[in-house]
Amino acid sequence: MNEVEEIINELVKFRNERDWEQFHNPKDLALAINIEAGELLELFLWKNADDADKEKIKHELADVFAFAFLLAHNYGFDVKQIILGKIKLNAEKYPVSKSKGTAKKYDEL
Repeated sequence: MNEVEEIINELVKFRNERDWEQFHNPKDLALAINIEAGELLELFLWKNADDADKEKIKHELADVFAFAFLLAHNYGFDVKQIILGKIKLNAEKYPVSKSKGTAKKYDEL
């Protein structure tokens, strides 16, 4: 078992012990990711990035990851494979020769 599988197993165990699976449909998990991402963003509101509370950032980031892992689990996705696959797609859209050092979107390169 790899580390991602171990994390997902712990999340599922935690969820199932509380009978929360009934609330973890794809729509609500996607909403939860968005809400938690908003809470993460709020930590940076009206301040420099260096002034944000790192402990709170860890907690909100963990919430985003947790719901994302549960959503992937819901669909039977292999987290490692979908991330590596997306990196490969992005490498094709953003070749180093055109994208290095620029924040332009792929269709503007």
